[in-house]
Amino acid sequence: MRRMNDPDRWNEMAKHYEETAHPFTAPFAEAALARIEVTPQTRLLDVATGTGALALAAAWAGAQVLATDFSAGMVARVTAHGLPNLEGRTMDGQALDLPDASFDAVFSIFGVMMFPDWRKGLSEMARVTRPGGHGVVATWQSEGAATHLLLSQVVRTLFPDRDWRSGLPEGLTYLGNPERLAAEMVAAGYAGPNIETMTHDYLLRMTDLVPETQFGLSEDWAALGAVDQKAVIDEVYRRAGGREVLPVPSTALIAVATRP
Repeated sequence: MRRMNDPDRWNEMAKHYEETAHPFTAPFAEAALARIEVTPQTRLLDVATGTGALALAAAWAGAQVLATDFSAGMVARVTAHGLPNLEGRTMDGQALDLPDASFDAVFSIFGVMMFPDWRKGLSEMARVTRPGGHGVVATWQSEGAATHLLLSQVVRTLFPDRDWRSGLPEGLTYLGNPERLAAEMVAAGYAGPNIETMTHDYLLRMTDLVPETQFGLSEDWAALGAVDQKAVIDEVYRRAGGREVLPVPSTALIAVATRP
């Protein structure tokens, strides 16, 4: 099992994710939410919610929200906010235990791209979207984002003869292309996808750099020996140049489509 597909791993990282990844992904989630109209009558599903960047924004906007994730630890972080219009359930996004056409809007912000069967994840999103409702997917460009992008950039610099692309989930590398993302949303059951890009810096605080925490989900990091891992960390510090924060510009694709 890939590290990214192990719910226990995500349970262990939920607190760290909420503190570091959540503030980074929240602007993307809010931008995605702004692409549809939300009212108190909107029934909205957030698939692979993480710590709820999208789900919380939608609930604060007044929607009736169900946040799902295969990690119970992540769902617990979302429901801890105690919002009356936000429910959380532990659920596999590749097999949603939900009725057909039961939501006005279905989102997945940097979630479906990591599923082992990401096509099934997209088709499940479409299945539970009502006719006339919207499906919204955010994915990274094919090189990834944040510390995964930084790691890829560094290892390609240090070890140019090695194939580091294999460490990224297939769904991320495939859906990180706008034409392929649009085609797969149509194949899943949506129509008329509109795709926009958005770039935002991930801020890596060098004082908080714990390599196994920042890079531990990456298959590339796990494949490096101790000597090579040290070389990577040394290069990260060199790039920071003594700054407390190293910005990593990261670009997302945000796709909005309609269920016929």
